[in-house]
Amino acid sequence: MTSASPGVRQYLLVTGNYWAFTLTDGALRMLVVLHFHQLGYSPLQVALLFLFYEVFGVITNLVGGWLGARIGLNRTMNLGLALQVGALVMLAVPAAMLTVPWVMAAQAFSGIAKDLNKMSAKGSLKSLVPGDQQARLYRWVALLTGSKNALKGVGFFLGALLLAALGFDGAVLAMAGALGLVWLGSVVFLRPDLGKAKAKPKFRELLSKSPAINRLSAARLFLFGARDVWFVVALPVFLATQLGWSHLQIGGFLALWIIGYGAVQALAPAITGLRTRATPDGRTALRWALPLAVLPAGMALGLAAGWPPGPVLVGGLLAFGVLFALNSALHSYLIISYAREDGVSLDVGFYYMANAAGRLLGTVLSGWVYQMAGLAACLWISAAFVAVAAGVSLALPRHADAGARA
Repeated sequence: MTSASPGVRQYLLVTGNYWAFTLTDGALRMLVVLHFHQLGYSPLQVALLFLFYEVFGVITNLVGGWLGARIGLNRTMNLGLALQVGALVMLAVPAAMLTVPWVMAAQAFSGIAKDLNKMSAKGSLKSLVPGDQQARLYRWVALLTGSKNALKGVGFFLGALLLAALGFDGAVLAMAGALGLVWLGSVVFLRPDLGKAKAKPKFRELLSKSPAINRLSAARLFLFGARDVWFVVALPVFLATQLGWSHLQIGGFLALWIIGYGAVQALAPAITGLRTRATPDGRTALRWALPLAVLPAGMALGLAAGWPPGPVLVGGLLAFGVLFALNSALHSYLIISYAREDGVSLDVGFYYMANAAGRLLGTVLSGWVYQMAGLAACLWISAAFVAVAAGVSLALPRHADAGARA
């Protein structure tokens, strides 16, 4: 047994927890979108069901980073798993109780759970990889992020499949039972001191003082707003209402897209040239953001020109997925690299607060803009958001080591 084995075992435990949670998170999102659209909710109403999910994600990342530094990332991860079980059970009620406020409350617990889990998983890698092994850190972050997103895609398909096979109540109860077993295993086997800061951070230290982290967080906000402004509500509703796709077709297509997206993220170190060049820095983030801005604008122009919307969306979405996955993987590595060694969850939590704010902005705009102006308008906003992210990336440090000292 090598000396690295305990760290590898903890990495596998963290990854397994993250995988299980992600399956339920992706499935639940697809269940809610399809079930409530089927009940006659408008695109904006469907988007509002996720409002508290995203709002509480913003708050959770900020406070959760501080909490993780004080009590340990193992406890915040286990708390996230338990809250997700509770959120799923909340939705297994008679149809008359599934009012908008009730569903929004359940989504609030799910949002808290998701971001506690993500912050804990990403932050723990800083504790498990020595600081002088940046290439290894990049590979581990890319593998964790990519595998998570691939499983989120599987979750999309799982959600559509469970809805068809078990109905809404049966689907959420089945997922609650399976995730409850994962939570029990995590409580028993996860290392108790994982991610706990040696010096207890004060509450006023929540906001990052690092210029590099602040800039990367701003870029992340606009990057994820650019994705969700057309992907979360506008695209599934367009596929259902304008192209006549069934629930299983929509769930299957979006599942395959996210699986491919996750696979590209896992391969990001090889694609971005880690084997032949230095580890990524701000210049790398800028280089990969610029072509991404072109894609949604090109799709919007294609729709305006009257091109067949099916090929435009399918082809554009595949290309967007590849470039977006590389951008996301680069950002996920840079935040772990920039974060301080002691109290890593504070920096990671602040960064993922910006990530959640971008999702919140994109989700609300996805429903509202689609309802008011259609899918093409969502795509133009997406292009503008990516352009802003690229502009912010101009100010990122040119070397990761410089960022870590910023």
